[in-house]
Amino acid sequence: MMSHSTQQHTLIEEPICFYGAGSMAEAILRGLVHRSVVVPGQVTMLNRGNQERLNYLIQRYGVSVIAHESERENVLRTSKVIVLAMKPADAAQALRHLGPLLSPDQLLVSVIAGLSVESIQHLLGQRQPVARTMPNTSSTIGLGATGIVFSDEVSADQRRLVRYLFEAVGTVTEIEENQMETLTGISGSGPAYIYYMMEAMIEAGIQGGLSMEQARELTIQTAIGAAHMVQQTGEDPADLRAKVTSPNGATAAAVKVFEEEHMKDTIIRAIERCTERSREMGAVLKEENS
Repeated sequence: MMSHSTQQHTLIEEPICFYGAGSMAEAILRGLVHRSVVVPGQVTMLNRGNQERLNYLIQRYGVSVIAHESERENVLRTSKVIVLAMKPADAAQALRHLGPLLSPDQLLVSVIAGLSVESIQHLLGQRQPVARTMPNTSSTIGLGATGIVFSDEVSADQRRLVRYLFEAVGTVTEIEENQMETLTGISGSGPAYIYYMMEAMIEAGIQGGLSMEQARELTIQTAIGAAHMVQQTGEDPADLRAKVTSPNGATAAAVKVFEEEHMKDTIIRAIERCTERSREMGAVLKEENS
């Protein structure tokens, strides 16, 4: 849900640069353009010379693109907001080059998984305003969940701008940086867990005699309906589950199988492992970039 302040505006007119033009950058861009939050002509995409990719972005979204090194520095010097969306392996070199180009009021918004605010500022060589974010790919359709950590240097206006950017593509949760890996385990990687469950439901439907189309449609609508029930009623998922689980009924029989297979514990272990792996990857990035 967008905040009241978000609803008062229609566009962000400040020049924005996406430093990196991969799938996550496009997911955010698509949501922003679809909801008319940004002026496409004020958005510049930087890419490491993949002209086919750049042509696609121009045709699809109407953004500006920069492929030549000679033009890059000017864009980076003049963009009020720079979204760091390059691959983690490319981050160190890019940030070391970027640091000397920046003025103190330019805001960096990182969507690089595992790279801490401290590491970003270390690579830049200065205490630049940094917002570290962890969006998920549902941002593509305006239903993302994004966690945000702000460095001390980020001003109140810049905080509002970052929230505005990501509220345009879903919900925003401001957290402490030591919570980022847990958030990754829940929402960053979370869509994959739901897709995994949906895969199994569709397969079960087909095995039970439904067509692929029928099993898919029923599964999708069931997932949408369940999520909306939790959101709109405000009730605990456990209470909603109890309401549709009659004693000794069919649903109860299914839930009993889940319990016998320790499904809840398995899901929790998976999320814990995701969180742990995220922490491991972050530690490797920090070591490599120190």
